[in-house]
Amino acid sequence: MTDGLGLGDAYGATLGRIKGQGGERSRLGMAALMWISHAERPLKPYELCYALAVEIGSPNLNPDNVSSIGTLIACCQGLVVLDKKASTVRLIHFTLQEYLRAHSELFGSAHSTIAEICLSYLNSQQVGALSTNPSPDLRSTPFVKYSSLYWGMHAKRHLSECTKLLALKLFGNLDNHISTEILLKAQRPNWYAHNYHKPFLFSGLHCASAFGIVEIVVGLIEVEGCDINQTDCTGGTPLAWAAWNGHERVVQVLLERDDIDPDKSDNVGQTPLCRAARGGHEGVVKMLLRRDDVNPEKQDDLGQTPLCCASWSGREGVVEILLRRDGINPDKPDMYGRTPFWWAARNGHEGVVKILLGRDGVNSAQSDEDGRTPLYCAAQNGHEGVLKLLLGRDDATSTPTNQMRTVKHHSGGLL
Repeated sequence: MTDGLGLGDAYGATLGRIKGQGGERSRLGMAALMWISHAERPLKPYELCYALAVEIGSPNLNPDNVSSIGTLIACCQGLVVLDKKASTVRLIHFTLQEYLRAHSELFGSAHSTIAEICLSYLNSQQVGALSTNPSPDLRSTPFVKYSSLYWGMHAKRHLSECTKLLALKLFGNLDNHISTEILLKAQRPNWYAHNYHKPFLFSGLHCASAFGIVEIVVGLIEVEGCDINQTDCTGGTPLAWAAWNGHERVVQVLLERDDIDPDKSDNVGQTPLCRAARGGHEGVVKMLLRRDDVNPEKQDDLGQTPLCCASWSGREGVVEILLRRDGINPDKPDMYGRTPFWWAARNGHEGVVKILLGRDGVNSAQSDEDGRTPLYCAAQNGHEGVLKLLLGRDDATSTPTNQMRTVKHHSGGLL
C-alpha cells in the first residue's frame, strides 16, 4: 500500500535525512521511531523523553540525558507529531507504522532493546530507592509505570541474554519494589485496594509467570530448592498468575512438574481454574480440567465456582467448556444466592444467558438472598438484550410486583 502511493520512497528518503543528521540527533530520531512504533501503548511525551535517556545497564539515571519533546520531534524530521488532544506522541500516519514494521532491519531487535531499557530503569538506584509504604510521588520517575507493566511483554517477544541478566537482577529485589506495587495494582485492583498498606511479597517466578516468559520460568524452576507452589502476598502461585493471564505454554511447563498443586486457592479462595475462567482463557481452562486433582466445582470465599466466575465476566467459550464437564452444577448459587445465570443477566451478557437458558437444571427466575430476580437485575441495569430474552417467559410472571414496575419502565414497550 505504501509503495503504491509512493509513500515508501518518501519515508525512505526521510529516514535517510534522519540518519544523515549524525551523532546524537540521528540516535534520538531513530530511537524515537523505534519506541513509538513498537510500544505496547501510546507513549506520553515525558515517557518517551525519559526512555531515550536511559543507558542500558547503568546503575544511575542521568537527568542531563533527558531531551525535550521538542528536540525529539525535530530529530524525527516530521515523522513524529504531538497529539495534544490525547497527550501522546504518534507517527505522522498509519502507513508509516506499516512501513516501519515491514522494515524491521531499521531497529534490529527492537523488543529486546526496549525490554533492556525498561529493566535498566527499574534496576536504577533512583527507582530502587522508592518506598511503597506510603506510595511514592512518581513525578520524579515518569517512566516507571510503563517499565513496570510492559517490560515483560517486550521480553516475551524477544528475549536477549542481556534482558535475562537484567531481569534476574530485578528479581533479586522484587519484594516491596515499586514495580511490584504497580503490577499488583493493575492486575489485582480489588486486592490492592484492601491491602495497599501490606508488604508486597512477589518472587521472580511469579513475575515471569505473570508475563508468560517461558525461558525464564524454565530456568527458575530448575534451580535447586525452588518452591513451585510458593505463594505471594495475594496468596497466588506462579501457576495462578500464568492462568490469570492466559499463558498456556507457562501453564504447561508448570503442570509438568510432579510437585505442582494445580488447585491451590489464593487469599480470596480463587484457584488457578477460577482465575482462568474469569479471564476467558479457554486453552488454560481445558488444560486444568484434564487434571484429576483439579476440582471444577471448588468455590472461592464468596461461594463462586469457576462457572460463576465465567458467567460473571461473560466468557461464553469457557461457560460452554465447563458445562460439557460431567458433575458441573449449572445453577449452583454463591453465598448470596446468586447463580451463574443471575450474574450473566445482571451484567448483561446475552451470549451466556442464551447458553444457560438452553441448559436443563437452570432456574432463570431464581432470585438472590435479597429477592432480586435476574429479570429485575437486567432491567435495573438497562440490559435491553437480556430483557428481550427473558420477557414472555415465566420470569415475567414470577417477578414480584414491586420489581415489575422497574422491568416495565425499562422494557421499551416490550410488555
